[in-house]
Amino acid sequence: MKNKDLTEHVLSSEVVFDGRLLHVRRDMVRLPDGERSVREYIQHPGAVVVIPILDNGDLILERQHRYPLHRDFIELPAGKIDAGEETLACAQRELLEETGYLAREWQYVTTVYPCIGYADERLVYYVARGLTYHGHAPDEDEFLEVFQMSFEQALEQVRSGEICDVKTVVGLFWLEKILQGKWTPPPAEFRE
Repeated sequence: MKNKDLTEHVLSSEVVFDGRLLHVRRDMVRLPDGERSVREYIQHPGAVVVIPILDNGDLILERQHRYPLHRDFIELPAGKIDAGEETLACAQRELLEETGYLAREWQYVTTVYPCIGYADERLVYYVARGLTYHGHAPDEDEFLEVFQMSFEQALEQVRSGEICDVKTVVGLFWLEKILQGKWTPPPAEFRE
């Protein structure tokens, strides 16, 4: 069975907003049936999400205030991929900057696209093990509290709704599969 061509072709494109992190575009496209439509979307550089596991099995998490929702969230360490930066190098940098930890072992988990209806953002997940503390240095406008929590307690906080940040929920569910031996990372040619 041949797949139907669903490709939309760009006819024109304009920048609506060009910010420090986000860039908003409005494109005129030709639809598969030949008609025209408008597509508005956010360009995002992508981010890494680190699942740091201490030797005793506890996780390193952080609590930080997220301005758009005006509340604090419990999260896995994560951060924006800089232009030209490899995702593993970004994960290593973010883990050290945000938590003060270096990891001896890194395992690629998966890449997900959390907002496909309105953004091109991708989240690249890594598990970090063999952690040693070296002191953290967050970005100048980044304020967070770093703490340890057992994996079981983190899952319970997902169930209760206390942990509700999507990247963290997804990361914890992937970790559950990894710990149960139900997930093997994809072959190297599929990795970020």
